[in-house]
Amino acid sequence: MPARLFCFAILFSSAAFAQAPARTQAPDVIYVPTPHEVVDEMLKLADVKKGDVLYDLGSGDGRIPVAAAKKFGIRAVGIDIDPQRIEEAKENARKNGVAKLVEFRNEDLFKTRFSEATVVTLYLLPDLNVKLRPRLWAELKPGTRIVSHQFDMGNWKPERKVELNGRTIYLWRVPKKTP
Repeated sequence: MPARLFCFAILFSSAAFAQAPARTQAPDVIYVPTPHEVVDEMLKLADVKKGDVLYDLGSGDGRIPVAAAKKFGIRAVGIDIDPQRIEEAKENARKNGVAKLVEFRNEDLFKTRFSEATVVTLYLLPDLNVKLRPRLWAELKPGTRIVSHQFDMGNWKPERKVELNGRTIYLWRVPKKTP
């Protein structure tokens, strides 16, 4: 009888553990919002236009996807690992009247799928940009524009580099796939 009780206790505790909410992963970077004038310049540098699909990796409060949707009427997706930032971003989209155009996902940007993007925006650290680069090349269509605020991608030379009020903005295009 005690063996049955022990087995029941093990099964019960295992079931309770399996139903526990998933832990969220800690962000790789601290949240620092991109200034609005830099957001505008990033969208300009990326030559965002009607029909584009923008993905902002590490979207924070969602200001880049919201600005893109509001200014160009495009669909935009923000990816962030911090659930608090996702809620802020959703509220930002509602306040700006673009909630139907913008989606925010609480996901790890190294695991999420972003192959439909025609524009990708980043404000990550240099080592994260370099770590992400092989996925960008592999998953994105040739010609997809990638714009980074402040940090480059190691030895991948940008197509353009813009200085704005002490901030640097980089533009790359995904190269053609080689057989």
